[in-house]
Amino acid sequence: MGAAKTLIYRIFYTTTGIFTTPIDVCSKYIAVFIIFGAFLERTGISDFFIQLANSLAGSASGGPAKVAVISSALCGMVSGSSVGNTVTTGSVTIPMMKKTGYKGEFAAAVEAAASTGGQIMPPVMGAAAFLMIDYVGVPYSNIIVRAILPAALYFLGIFIAVHLEAKRTGLKGIPKDQLPKFSVLAKKSYLLLPLVVLVLMVSLNLKTMAFSAATAIVVCILVSLLNKDNRITPLKFFDALANGGKNCISIIAACGIAGIVAGCIAMTGLASQIISFIIRIAGDKLIIALFFTMICCIVLGMGVPTTANYCIMASTCAPILIRMGVPAIAAHFFVFYFGIVADITPPVALAAYAGSAIARSDPMKTGVNATRLAIAAFVVPYIFAMDPTMMFVGIEHWYQVALICLTSVVGIYGVAAGLAGFTFKEMPWYVRILSVAGGLMLLAPSTLTDIIGLVLVAAVVLGQYLWSKKSAPKAT
Repeated sequence: MGAAKTLIYRIFYTTTGIFTTPIDVCSKYIAVFIIFGAFLERTGISDFFIQLANSLAGSASGGPAKVAVISSALCGMVSGSSVGNTVTTGSVTIPMMKKTGYKGEFAAAVEAAASTGGQIMPPVMGAAAFLMIDYVGVPYSNIIVRAILPAALYFLGIFIAVHLEAKRTGLKGIPKDQLPKFSVLAKKSYLLLPLVVLVLMVSLNLKTMAFSAATAIVVCILVSLLNKDNRITPLKFFDALANGGKNCISIIAACGIAGIVAGCIAMTGLASQIISFIIRIAGDKLIIALFFTMICCIVLGMGVPTTANYCIMASTCAPILIRMGVPAIAAHFFVFYFGIVADITPPVALAAYAGSAIARSDPMKTGVNATRLAIAAFVVPYIFAMDPTMMFVGIEHWYQVALICLTSVVGIYGVAAGLAGFTFKEMPWYVRILSVAGGLMLLAPSTLTDIIGLVLVAAVVLGQYLWSKKSAPKAT
């Protein structure tokens, strides 16, 4: 009984249980940002994002799927919930994709993968970025910079896969006369002002984060006065506060539970046992430690809300990589990424299941498709964990940044094309292997691998292009 009393005392009456980092960060930062998100929605920004995506990509091949990728990235970074974002934007984009000709499993997978990635998309990145400030001890602006390229590669991988699927199946876009005009939408660009104000104030460290979010809320209200369609009335004002409060309850509960889990893990010594076990198996091989850490993150992250998910990963899995010599920021991003993708990784892929419910598709097939589309999330973390230059760590000259961005983009294209099995023509299995291998080599930060990878990807693309021209029916 003494042990039980000690456990209860430490969890409920000390700062090693419920009242630990997650709750502390939630009370200082997350709550006010959730309320900001509720007010931002009242300005009509979600609808603006969807219309903007339609205007930019709706008329391209497979336009609705590209719209889903863009709009989900923009909406997801604000919502902070992969499942919530899948349901919100998916209710619009999934029927559009199916109407264009995409299969239900693919349409739901696109939405689930893009919505899940919204949480790694700077500048807002859901709520986990604010937790990372305390766990890693770096400024918010630093986290945003480190997140830019990995997030861009994630969505680029999905975008390329969507484009190649559309080319393979001959899917067309939405007629331009049915799309909103960019010139009209540009007049509503003032809706982005709250986000701009927030990012500038936080990045420049002008005031505290809570003050910055409160200022952004005031800007939301002022901006809404210019929008006749979504003007915030007194009723909508209190409705936004109520919705913000409701959303805070679920986040606070998740943070509290995460504190209990982290506290139990610390008190029982489970965390140190997991760390010692993986380090003992890995020896001095970082790649083995990364693999087992990935498995731990995906298993522990299944069915767990994003905020609680990251808290658990930061307590149990990040120390493994830090002990192996991985920089703290890269280690935390690694566990964050793999905790997030648990939402689209079978067998417990909540975001994929939410999308399949809208598309009326097979949940397991949807999860498998979403995992394939989000391949960048399974590759990129390994790259920046082994060499953080992808996160702009240790960069001395601007041309290094340009080179990393260029090789990474071409590399993601090679991997995505190889998995899709199509560029200008269907790929034989051996060409697909060459394409994926070349892409992975380009992602690895090394001059030798960059040269080999570039040659392989270029050979695949050129070969496929010439083959498609040769086998194309001649005009009579």
